[in-house]
Amino acid sequence: MIRTAECVTPMHPDKMCDRISDAVLDATLKGDPKSRTAIEVMGGHSLVTVTGEMTTDSYVNIQDIVKRIVIDKVGIQSNIARQSPEIAKGVDTGGAGDQGIMIGYACSDNDAMIPQELYLARSLCQHIFHEYPYDGKTQITIDNNNNLTAIVASYQKSERDTLKCLTKEWIQINSLSLPKGNMYFNPAGDWEVGGFDADTGLTGRKLIIDNYGPRVPIGGGAYSGKDATKVDRSAAYMARRIAVDLLKKNKAKEVYTYLAYAIGVSEPVMAIAKIDGKEELIKGYDLKPQNIIEYLGLRKPVFESTAEWGHYGNGFPWDRVK
Repeated sequence: MIRTAECVTPMHPDKMCDRISDAVLDATLKGDPKSRTAIEVMGGHSLVTVTGEMTTDSYVNIQDIVKRIVIDKVGIQSNIARQSPEIAKGVDTGGAGDQGIMIGYACSDNDAMIPQELYLARSLCQHIFHEYPYDGKTQITIDNNNNLTAIVASYQKSERDTLKCLTKEWIQINSLSLPKGNMYFNPAGDWEVGGFDADTGLTGRKLIIDNYGPRVPIGGGAYSGKDATKVDRSAAYMARRIAVDLLKKNKAKEVYTYLAYAIGVSEPVMAIAKIDGKEELIKGYDLKPQNIIEYLGLRKPVFESTAEWGHYGNGFPWDRVK
């Protein structure tokens, strides 16, 4: 099987929107750990719009957050309302903040326990970003033996020859072999204009990169800007934690976990795992949203960092074996 995955830098327009959304969430949690937020951001062409719901006792300076994350001058407008009381009443009693399906995953491909193609795409993206901290993206294709078969890298304010040198350096550091042909660097030409000056970004538009790459299905819910009462986020993190536990416990190659919830209901309507293809019920975990929040420490302002390089395989509490 040929497998491909991509990664984008934190200065990609969509990622800047994710980062702003999660920075707003973190700002609410610093003063009020029980804050409820659902923040969406759209940015592009000299304007950033922050909208959504926020119920908090914290003071949040949205202007300062946007200016810290966006390096270019932009106009900023916000439209924030309180959380709907009809949603709040289900959460107040300990229920899930929404319905949905959450899929967790872990594999033995690497120490991060994420698919190898995503692991490599992220690693290369970070390596180049260290030299060019701008808008950019990478894409890696590997074969069944995890050999590189294609590499793509496009970075703002960089030159093709420099990208090629940095990529060869990364290949040598990681003891990989050069692919035979199929290496593309700024294939549409070198480019200077990136970020919000070149393109529009939106919160939640890089879900596959946020999760496990295209090899693994996702439930569909975005993470950034949502506090942990939203099971789109908290239960997805718990599904990952369970998958990691089961991978280690069973010395497995690959584990999928599946959770599903109804809004306002505390217990999941589905909790199953597939361990190397064998299905079993998930047991021994308290999967009520409030218990997940406490277990994983999700009332702390830890979320902006998750929006930078993906939510899994970066040493977060849900990546660790219990």
